[in-house]
Amino acid sequence: MNSSDGKQDNDAQLSGCPAETELAGRASMCEGCPGQALCQQQGGVDPDQEFIDVRMNAIQHKILIVSGKGGVGKSTVAASLALALAQQNKKVGILDVDICGPSISQLMSVQGQKVINTQWGWKPLQSKHGGIKVMSVASLLDQADSAVVWRGPRKTHMIKQFLKNTFWGKLDYLIIDTPPGTSDEHLTILKVLRNTRPDGAVIVTTPQTVAMDTIYKEIDFCKKMKLPILGLVENMSGFVCPCCQEVTRVFSGDGVETLAKESNLKILERLPLDQALVRCCENGESIFECHPDSSIVKSLESLAQRFLELPYR
Repeated sequence: MNSSDGKQDNDAQLSGCPAETELAGRASMCEGCPGQALCQQQGGVDPDQEFIDVRMNAIQHKILIVSGKGGVGKSTVAASLALALAQQNKKVGILDVDICGPSISQLMSVQGQKVINTQWGWKPLQSKHGGIKVMSVASLLDQADSAVVWRGPRKTHMIKQFLKNTFWGKLDYLIIDTPPGTSDEHLTILKVLRNTRPDGAVIVTTPQTVAMDTIYKEIDFCKKMKLPILGLVENMSGFVCPCCQEVTRVFSGDGVETLAKESNLKILERLPLDQALVRCCENGESIFECHPDSSIVKSLESLAQRFLELPYR
């Protein structure tokens, strides 16, 4: 390697992922990255990128919902945020890129429906709640209970197909539900969206210490990938009594508050664990229609307001 290559390699390590440079897949920091083979194969240039950019430029706001670990209610938050924005007469879509564990179809009450391929591309399913457009690998499987056992390259291809082929039309918001942790899916979605600049990530966590430990890693990942962090959502912050509606703290401590201060991040909202929301999610119903006066609806409306204030892009 000549001195020029050495300098570029050092620069790449300092600035983050070199996916957009000629060092894609070849820099020393690429060793061990699950997306290394893809970058090497494409030489850092995706032949589908221009088409994907056209699709994504028709969408005003693209928001990734992420979490450090599973079981924190990330998909529920993603679906609830989509419903809350639709309640404000916004055109909303939700993309489930949790390839191996998709759940958005059930939460949006489109399970069992199949995506139709039209001359304009894949026509996303439409939820009966707020007309939200939905795309998930679950709607492409022959059997609803079929296991998706795919390696990284196939997941990467599927996500690119979602972004390239789905005819979303003009949307105000596209909510992207991602798998827990950091994986091929995250690397792929950020790489293919780099030209159309997603607004950022919402990190969902619970107050438990074990969840807190993983959030620091998620924050570090976002910084390395130059993905803005819009803020934190503390899910299951308390339990709503079904009789008196009083909220009781279940977990001790206030780790989310401490984390937010240390990381200079906003707590966008604290969402309590409400049995009414749980039942709605299980039945594919909208909490805004079934329990419009509940405390969880007020919290979700407050959360949605944060995103209504995002600058026009």
